[in-house]
Amino acid sequence: MPKLTRALPKYRLHRASGQAVVTLDGRDFYLGPHATKTSKIEYDRLIGEWLAHGRRLPNGQTLTCTVAQLLNAFQEFAEAYYVRTDGTPSKEVDAYRQAAKPVRRLYGHCRTADFGPIALKTVRQSLIDRALSRIHINHQANRIRRVFKWGVENELVPAHVFVSLEAVEPLKRGRTAARETTPIRPVPDAHVDALKSKVCDQVWAMIQLQRLTGMRSGEVTQIRRCDIETSNPVWEYRPPHHKTAHLGHERIIYLGPRAQEIVRPFLKPDRTAFLFSPSDAMKARNARRRVERRTRMTPSQRSRRPKARPRKKPGERYTTESYGRAIKYAIKKANVPHWHPHQLRHNAATAFRKKYGLDVAQVLLGHHSADITQIYAELDRSNSKAIDVVRRIG
Repeated sequence: MPKLTRALPKYRLHRASGQAVVTLDGRDFYLGPHATKTSKIEYDRLIGEWLAHGRRLPNGQTLTCTVAQLLNAFQEFAEAYYVRTDGTPSKEVDAYRQAAKPVRRLYGHCRTADFGPIALKTVRQSLIDRALSRIHINHQANRIRRVFKWGVENELVPAHVFVSLEAVEPLKRGRTAARETTPIRPVPDAHVDALKSKVCDQVWAMIQLQRLTGMRSGEVTQIRRCDIETSNPVWEYRPPHHKTAHLGHERIIYLGPRAQEIVRPFLKPDRTAFLFSPSDAMKARNARRRVERRTRMTPSQRSRRPKARPRKKPGERYTTESYGRAIKYAIKKANVPHWHPHQLRHNAATAFRKKYGLDVAQVLLGHHSADITQIYAELDRSNSKAIDVVRRIG
């Protein structure tokens, strides 16, 4: 039987002394006479402290813990902490894993007490040398600080280490050699419409929904019938997973008549099935090919059976990655400038703000701050009122 990696150290009998004993981090702890209430309470206390400190003993660890050990302990914590409501890991788990790689490579052998501002700057410079963007590098540096803050909380890192890391200023625009990114802009409608004949019906429906409602890629790819309230004239779609769910925020996406017209052909009898499925797209494509076939099928083709275990099987739902790849391939076929599906959210935001104002755009995009909405919604510089004011003041 395989060994349980998450099992707790056992409460055992030490036959020579008759006491209860438990082994933690290679050390034996005697708890008192075996099978007594006192010994079991002591066992619970030691195990509780051991678990609270990342399955390590709290005493004396700050002097011997290496950076690699800290990173391993935090990654174990992250895999249990950064999870969605269905128990699957969020993207933060992989983000912390990527942030830890240069730290582990450069300073994994060092003690946590020796990791200071110069070390953090050295790690940051290695990211600059890889031509990563300034904003991404700042995010990764913040994650590294978070790891050491967690280490202070669990007595794996001296408190002064985190305080010193806080003194490292983030990279500023125009003050560093780090690559700058261009602001995300809406996609020209002509570049979006050029993809209509280059993608399947499922992908085109998702593109239309994003451009119309402003939902994120991760929200449009996970639509199910059970998540849509259709009893009112305006349907309400509540994604089971969204960006701010961990903050307790509710996300409601409103589907009007045009959006309902897009969604309705994909509604399925199974309410828990995903509306947009690569498997359905492949079936529709094969059926269309059979109808458009100009030559007769040979007997061998008719008797051919599908592979029992195909090397690559289409999924039951699109992911943000597969959805993005489908758009990328279509852009290449259509020979239009590259754009990303997340830009469609900016298209919707700009349209909302231009026609109905910033407050309406904020509600429809699901933002809790108008400052965030202004990042997505381009300012309408052709506003007739502003031009009229300029004419009056000269």
